[in-house]
Amino acid sequence: MKVAAIQMVSAMTLQANLDAAHSLLAQAAAAGAELAVLPEYFCLLGKRDTDKLAIAEHFGEGRIQQFLADAARDLKLWIVGGTLPLWAGSADAQGVQRVFNSSLAFSPQGACVARYDKMHLFRFDDGAEKYDESRVLQPGSQPVAFDLPSREDGLWRIGMSVCYDLRFPELYRHYAKDDADLLLVPSAFTFTTGQAHWEVLLRARAIENQAYVLAPAQGGTHDNGRQTWGHSLVADPWGEVISQLPQGTGVVVAALDRALIQACRARLPALVHRIL
Repeated sequence: MKVAAIQMVSAMTLQANLDAAHSLLAQAAAAGAELAVLPEYFCLLGKRDTDKLAIAEHFGEGRIQQFLADAARDLKLWIVGGTLPLWAGSADAQGVQRVFNSSLAFSPQGACVARYDKMHLFRFDDGAEKYDESRVLQPGSQPVAFDLPSREDGLWRIGMSVCYDLRFPELYRHYAKDDADLLLVPSAFTFTTGQAHWEVLLRARAIENQAYVLAPAQGGTHDNGRQTWGHSLVADPWGEVISQLPQGTGVVVAALDRALIQACRARLPALVHRIL
């Protein structure tokens, strides 16, 4: 199965980001990809954390979800919409309205087949950069996987995650126990944390779970001044990076080989040797 990781440098206006995403998705489809995955916050990287509230949608309706459904149907492509903000319900006791940072999977028929809400919320403060997603986001509560019937080689089991989830290996072990073949990690890693940890963490998740990892990312200097690490990549079950894009917008395309998964698990049966 051929897949594509879409790298973007998302702006502060929704329509500009949707236009850019559609162009990149069309490139992925033209390259023969069956599955294309957009990065975290493909639809908006605002100046403030609260800017995402202005484009938040109710699950099952809204401009961003309609865009994803239409693109999947028109391009005959499985699409995972990196993340978009979905309303989490009524305001909390302090009157704060929060959203889920949600990743949605759409079939080539335009149907939403899976929704994953980011479970682990990023917090970072090194004196120069400071982030705290819990000020606006509501954490998700459960892992989500879906099945993709490939045109070429049967059914692929796909585990969903987002960005900071990458630092929590128990989530990916859950997917390994669920026989996942491919792990998705749409992200917007900061330049600082990405430079230090991005590739090594992705390769580790691939190695320890003997599965492919597809990680589309934000990659460049954004209109809001934020700098993201990029380096969207696909890693194979042996932990080798088979395709990567350092910075800027583009499409990372790779062919996945089910036989390689089986070969890795046969010659080093680490998943069978699990004790805990």
